[in-house]
Amino acid sequence: MATIQETMTLDEFLSLPEEKPALEYEYGRVTQKVPPDILHSHLQPTLAVLFNQYGGRERRIVVFTEARWNLPHFSRVPDVVVYRRDRLPLDERGRLVHGAFTAPADVAVEIVSPGQTVAAQLRRCVEFVAAGVALALIVDPDDESVVVVRPDQTVRVTRGAERIDLDEVLPGFDLTAEQLFGTLSFA
Repeated sequence: MATIQETMTLDEFLSLPEEKPALEYEYGRVTQKVPPDILHSHLQPTLAVLFNQYGGRERRIVVFTEARWNLPHFSRVPDVVVYRRDRLPLDERGRLVHGAFTAPADVAVEIVSPGQTVAAQLRRCVEFVAAGVALALIVDPDDESVVVVRPDQTVRVTRGAERIDLDEVLPGFDLTAEQLFGTLSFA
């Protein structure tokens, strides 16, 4: 991530036009997300589809990619977020409202891209759970691992045929690291 400016308020940041890749804000510092590569660009919608399939026709959960989340001291754009249906910001007609999320996601996912480190993504995920996200995931295509970070600061690395345990939020969600990274193979 490249630092754009050191001294800016959140209100000043939120008045900036959106950019691609997205700008993010943390305690006065503005950075720009790393552009996604091919692996990232494949894994992001794949995860969204898998989460949406779990949600079923009754849409128990709703999945968003690149959705902004604003809190008083930061504005982040995780790669994928999952919200339980009863936690969505809805208008009087029951439709999603315009704008950014102000409540933490139930699940936030960061996918490691070239130029990013797992350590930096881990710091982000620890921040997410400290701010109220129920589960944060780091998806590392190079290592073919999925790291699950929980609010009690426990970190579990899942590889191969191990099931990615998200039962606190998505009971019975059945996906292994092997299945997820298998979607990258076209041989």
